[in-house]
Amino acid sequence: MNKRLPTINYQLPAFVAGSLLVLSTLSYQPAARAQATASEQTATHPSTPGKPRMTEPLEKYNMPPAYIYRLETGPRMVSQFGLFASFQVNVDAGGNNILGDAANESSITVDPTNHNRMAIGWRQFNSVQSDFRQGGWGYTTDGGTTWTFPGVLETNVFRSDPVLKSDEAGNFFYLSLLESFCDNMYGSVDFGQTWTRLQPDGDAGGGDKQWFTIDKTGGPGHHFQYQSFDQSNCAGGLFNRSTDAGVTWETPIDIPNEPTFGTLDVDSNGNLYVGGEGSIFYCARSSNAQNGGQTPAFDQVTPVDMGGDLSGGGINPAGLTGQCFLAIDHSGTATNNYIYMLASVLPSGQSTTEVMFVRSTDGGLTFSAPLRVNDDTSHQSKWHWFGTFAVAPNGRLDAVWYDTRNAANNRDSQLFYSFSTDAGVTWSSNVAVSNSFDPSQGYPNQSKIGDYITIVSDETGGNVAYSATFNFNPNNGQHEEDVYYVRVFPGGQGATPTPTPTASPTATPTPTPSVTPTPTATTTPTPTPTSTPSSTPTGTPTATPTATQSPTPSVTPTVTPTPTSTPRPSPTPRARPTPTP
Repeated sequence: MNKRLPTINYQLPAFVAGSLLVLSTLSYQPAARAQATASEQTATHPSTPGKPRMTEPLEKYNMPPAYIYRLETGPRMVSQFGLFASFQVNVDAGGNNILGDAANESSITVDPTNHNRMAIGWRQFNSVQSDFRQGGWGYTTDGGTTWTFPGVLETNVFRSDPVLKSDEAGNFFYLSLLESFCDNMYGSVDFGQTWTRLQPDGDAGGGDKQWFTIDKTGGPGHHFQYQSFDQSNCAGGLFNRSTDAGVTWETPIDIPNEPTFGTLDVDSNGNLYVGGEGSIFYCARSSNAQNGGQTPAFDQVTPVDMGGDLSGGGINPAGLTGQCFLAIDHSGTATNNYIYMLASVLPSGQSTTEVMFVRSTDGGLTFSAPLRVNDDTSHQSKWHWFGTFAVAPNGRLDAVWYDTRNAANNRDSQLFYSFSTDAGVTWSSNVAVSNSFDPSQGYPNQSKIGDYITIVSDETGGNVAYSATFNFNPNNGQHEEDVYYVRVFPGGQGATPTPTPTASPTATPTPTPSVTPTPTATTTPTPTPTSTPSSTPTGTPTATPTATQSPTPSVTPTVTPTPTSTPRPSPTPRARPTPTP
């Protein structure tokens, strides 16, 4: 592989109490990448004995960069659905939609010091005629109503699998995968307006389906970054660590039982947890990763029954139907350090996926029985895919996913939302928060709409980055894949919420006003809706939250007290389908 690096001046970050991360400066030189293929790359680690490990088509460079885009435009899309407005993110300098491109697999981060400042990264395809993708990004300073799309991280450099995070001071980070199955970490000190690559090409290690998290505890691992990935990687192992805020990365190591296709988080004591699927689902803990002078070791690995398996294909032919998301409660309340896992899984005997949730109240020693979050009655025949969630600072859980329950063709999907204020014991009535779209249109010569969507929650709601096909391109007669931002919040539920039944005590909901959705999307270059409603729910499980959105009436769901999780037997491994190549 022939590669030319941009000219970079590297500077290690210096952290002082209250100071910002000091990043290097970067200037780009035009660079043409020779075509490189990863089709021969295979997993370097054998699957854990049991059922076959899930596979999917690899991220590979097999087409040259597409033509220079942004020559043809149309009005940007603002898709209104009831109380919820989805604002297009991948727009040109004039705020217009770019005809003929595609954007999917979006990751969002929010400035914790000013929630109006956000950034979203995605896989940018300059033309639907080529599957060559780059690291696209956009930023907003007005709470998501308008977005600026400056371009890609590096022009004509193949990049995929974007993951964005921020630290407690508002420094943004962007992890991006190369065609070599190594990755790079980028940093931004201006809230996503510009990005700096923090190490030479590919020197962050990593691999396919990489994810990372940041230690924000203030303990010995403060500002450490932790990364996990799957067996398609460049340097072996499944995990590595940075002790200098993402600049240099240690040699990768293995994780017992090989949980992959998942995410990571750090509890209030600095313990690191990784959730994912090997032969079954696992939650792995490292209590010493926070000690920079020690090699991380995973001292606790717990089997987890998620009620099914991760899968690929089906409604997303060349991609996944979901990943495993793990997040930890940092509310400082009675639920502090609860560990939660959520995924769209394929239950035994079904051909479609469900959004399933589990939790641990004892540091990952045991997990609850799996609980279904989607509440539709004909759920066994419908798709509930790309499930993801986040934990708000007050302990509320917000979950979103794609859902076909309202589609006669069982393909057209809507973004759905549910929340929990009792640590996941019960979940609110599901509510659609987007118009319907056909996920099979606008494929960028690759038959999928990415592999995931993401959400970041705050005290009053959640900020979601997702892909949809609301825009229509008259030049090819198809809708286009674009990235959208929508603000979700308690208060949009229909009448009589019905939480999914469980063995735990059930909620007694208060009837709520019905919401009549607007069935069609609207295009306008100067939208007026605001993306940040004024709502004030309370996330403490024993409290009664109230969410308000003017001019709609307030909604007061009532929740039951949080029970204690009980030990679960280890789930039995079983076979599952393999995504279409």
